[in-house]
Amino acid sequence: MNIREYILKMGQAAKLASVSIRRADTNQKNAALTAIGEEILDQRQYLMVENEKDLDAGRANGLSDAMLDRLAFSDAGFDAMVEGLAQVVQLQDPVGEISDLAYRPNGLQVGKMRTPLGVIGIIYESRPNVTIDAASLCLKSGNATILRGGSEAIYSNRALSECITKALLGSDLHKSVIQLVQHTDRDAVGELVKLDKYVDVIVPRGGKGLIERIGREATIPVIKHLDGICHVFIDDDADIERAVKIAINAKTQRFAVCNAMETLLVAAPIASDILPGLATQYQDFGVELRGCDETRKILGASHRVEVATQEDWGTEYLGPVLSVKVVDGIDSAIEHINEYGSNHTDTIVTENYTKGRRFIQEVDSSSVIINASTRFADGFEYGLGAEIGISTDKLHARGPVGMEGLTSQKYVVFGDGQIRQ
Repeated sequence: MNIREYILKMGQAAKLASVSIRRADTNQKNAALTAIGEEILDQRQYLMVENEKDLDAGRANGLSDAMLDRLAFSDAGFDAMVEGLAQVVQLQDPVGEISDLAYRPNGLQVGKMRTPLGVIGIIYESRPNVTIDAASLCLKSGNATILRGGSEAIYSNRALSECITKALLGSDLHKSVIQLVQHTDRDAVGELVKLDKYVDVIVPRGGKGLIERIGREATIPVIKHLDGICHVFIDDDADIERAVKIAINAKTQRFAVCNAMETLLVAAPIASDILPGLATQYQDFGVELRGCDETRKILGASHRVEVATQEDWGTEYLGPVLSVKVVDGIDSAIEHINEYGSNHTDTIVTENYTKGRRFIQEVDSSSVIINASTRFADGFEYGLGAEIGISTDKLHARGPVGMEGLTSQKYVVFGDGQIRQ
């Protein structure tokens, strides 16, 4: 069977399973999720062995330490994956929820019911825990899913898929409600993103190259973000101590994540007061600074600051590099963010209520924050329980996408024999 036929059969099976899971109630879905968690715990040793095969192959293929770290099943990471499953069980089931129910003058009741999207294709790289995160969120929200992980995690993903399938066979749900693409051939991605007869939405999680390819080739709606060019703007009305903590955390808490700050903007009236101390702390964390002319003038010879180029303002470094720009004030900051940002996450640090309100109204990003780190732009931190990804698009879902983002709404009408005159 060639790749096209293989993916087609998966799509057909997923479509049938999506019809089946629409009939499942919350207890049935939770029972299946609990069974998956129990099976994973029972197979812990086997999963660790399979994960080690991926790590051995990754080392042989020259994967970076960062990639190997994402790939590895540490004991803590394994426990967190299982705990995440348990948390999804506890989340409120959005399916069937009716809102905005109101009577019309003719006696009809019109409202909106939350409903699953149908079949969701998840394409991701590296982290095998995404297999469980994505599968659990899709299942709980009443969707069938086709998972296509990266070739670097194939042994781990296959082993997790075995656990999922075994648990589903003992549940009330269709066994094809969660399927893993077993092939590592890149053509599988190309076939999946064009399977619009059977797949309703694609969610990519990975590097810029993967997401660009999917955006280019997909004939199916895509929930995605391409870049995480996040900003922190320190206003001249900021609490300096608070601003320093936020600016350090936003950059250094983790480097290679999409909600890490990539550009720091500082209002000119306080730049001389705050930049030297910030620069010292950044350099203690090993962060390379790239600054505008005014930044370099303020920091002088006491701190090494490279010249920030035009390209730097639009670059997602995903590493220990930070662009720094001194701006006149909030007008200049908003203008810079809307020109160079990626509509992901941007923060203002200020004690001025009016400026804070302006910032959240005028900055066109999926998450806009006042007086907190950009690192909070995360489904778990937002109270969604977990997330399947982050969307910077403006239709359907925007920002961290949890279970509600994996559903849509349809109008429901309750009549009592009315006919239209």
